Amino acid sequence: MDASVDPLPPQAAAGHGHRKQTTAALALLALGVVYGDIGTSPLYAAKETFSPQHGIPLTSANVIGGVSAIFWALTIIVSLKYVTLVLRANNRGEGGIMALLALATSSVQERPRTRAALLAIGVFGASLFYGDAVLTPAISVLSAVEGLEVGTEVLQPYIVPIATGILIALFAIQRFGTGVVGMFFGPVCVLWFLALGASGIHNIVKAPTILRALDPAHALHFATAHGYASFIVLGSVLLAVTGAEALYADMGHFGKRAIRIAWFGVAAPGLILNYFGQGALLIANPAAIANPFYLAFPGWALYPMVVLATAATVIASQATISGAYSMTQQAIQLGYLPRMTILHTSERTIGQIYVPLVNWTLLVVVAAAVIGFGSSSRLAAAYGVSVMGTMLVTTLLTFFVLRYDWRYPLGLCILATGFFMLVDTVFFAAAMHKVLEGGWFPLALGSFVFFVMVTWRRGREHLLERLRGSSPPLAAFLDVLFVDPPQRIPGTAVFLTSSPDATPNAMLHSLKHYKVLHEQNVFLNVEFRDVPWVAPQDRVASERLAGGCWRIVARYGFMEQPDVALALEICAPQGLQVDPMQVSYFLSREKIVAGATEHGLARWRDGIFATMARNAGSITDFFNIPANRVVELGTRIEI
Repeated sequence: MDASVDPLPPQAAAGHGHRKQTTAALALLALGVVYGDIGTSPLYAAKETFSPQHGIPLTSANVIGGVSAIFWALTIIVSLKYVTLVLRANNRGEGGIMALLALATSSVQERPRTRAALLAIGVFGASLFYGDAVLTPAISVLSAVEGLEVGTEVLQPYIVPIATGILIALFAIQRFGTGVVGMFFGPVCVLWFLALGASGIHNIVKAPTILRALDPAHALHFATAHGYASFIVLGSVLLAVTGAEALYADMGHFGKRAIRIAWFGVAAPGLILNYFGQGALLIANPAAIANPFYLAFPGWALYPMVVLATAATVIASQATISGAYSMTQQAIQLGYLPRMTILHTSERTIGQIYVPLVNWTLLVVVAAAVIGFGSSSRLAAAYGVSVMGTMLVTTLLTFFVLRYDWRYPLGLCILATGFFMLVDTVFFAAAMHKVLEGGWFPLALGSFVFFVMVTWRRGREHLLERLRGSSPPLAAFLDVLFVDPPQRIPGTAVFLTSSPDATPNAMLHSLKHYKVLHEQNVFLNVEFRDVPWVAPQDRVASERLAGGCWRIVARYGFMEQPDVALALEICAPQGLQVDPMQVSYFLSREKIVAGATEHGLARWRDGIFATMARNAGSITDFFNIPANRVVELGTRIEI
């Protein structure tokens, strides 16, 4: 789910795997990466839907109604909304809420107020994803290990320690990459979905009346006939669709066709059969509500299923963790988070990255969630809020893409997204009912990430304004400089600048201290665009200036890693000849201090931004600049 840069032309990178691998192979891989999360929902979704705490009697009619609600939630939200509609709203082949946000905001460039509102909503939706990245590993692994207590209550005290140990091991191996274990994801998930389907058929045969749940009238009755309890229980029904966002997020890696084949051919049948089977079991034996998933299997299969379920939940967790890496990388490129160390764990595979800070932060929060909540039932109360919040934002952004990017008629756009918006809103409202029971956790986590993102974005905008205000225009500066030029020395000086039209502070300080000018000077601006990939022919734009100076703009998408050294090589056909051994990179290291400036952030937020800036990752690593050829010149800036 995460995304890194393959050494292929960018526009080909996203589709490279499609040419090398058959659709069937991609569909097999998609089962593990895309459907690992939603595929493990049967471990807890039915159990929580029919929980006695909701106050709805466990009668045959109610069981049929609850299973019908789960079935139609899967049909409407996953099959119709995501697989049919949202997969069409791609940003040059890439999906995910950040890609959709970039697409939606670029389509309303001429509407600044609308764009600002969409940015705020979209960033908050992306922030909620981090709540999902915490809760998915916690609830999935914990619910799988809870199968041990079905076999014997003696193991009950060890459930949380075992689950925590598995999660620690999972996060510990992230730095080695997922390429080795990734090859097992597809086959394990195929076995998992086959086991789900077989269990479902086994129990449906015993109580075929459960097939009446195919009638949507039973779902509607279940959702309305029990008053406020019906509304509350929808907060548990939505657990069946958790992980659907991965369908869209991984579109660029597998393609729409493979994702759709994997869903309709394997994942959906296995899930639906299993939910119907759990419902049939509850009709025949209401006491099985203690753990309808594991009790749906024969006694001899219990411990093998615990092992298989644990493997499946580790896969689901891996996909979400990788998604957090990808989300972080995209947020950095789009200017919502400070630079972080991003390690590429594979030389051949697109999407294999590792972000140490995110990894260890997630581990701490996930472990705290497992230990603090203590059971999958308590975690389930917290789970739905972040999931439905992200889904609701996705639907809203899709409307703006349909209306302003695709230019569809307003009525058609409302028709295409209005129904899904209504369904998402109802489920989100039902999830919000559980705020005091645990829903506060992902909301608090998402709000914190949102605050960090907005603070960094606004702080950077204010900082750039201050830098531009303190720097003379480049063209005017060069005109004055070459009236009485300083002594020239051999080599090439590359000055990174935040604006192609402003004189870099690093150059001003270099002239002030060294009083010399290189034979060749390059003013390089790195520009990140609201697209995942930038075509090779659009990678750089160069302009020859007076006195052996060049102005270069290097463009990258939010799925790419900038490479300054390579960008200079690309300019060779345009006349810029650079000897890598004769290049010096001049960088300006700003010391940011909070001050009483107008139009800035509040002083306390300025302080937070300054702290984040001081602890940002290395700019040389981020731009792939040879560290032994860098000269850093400091400057103090008050914001």
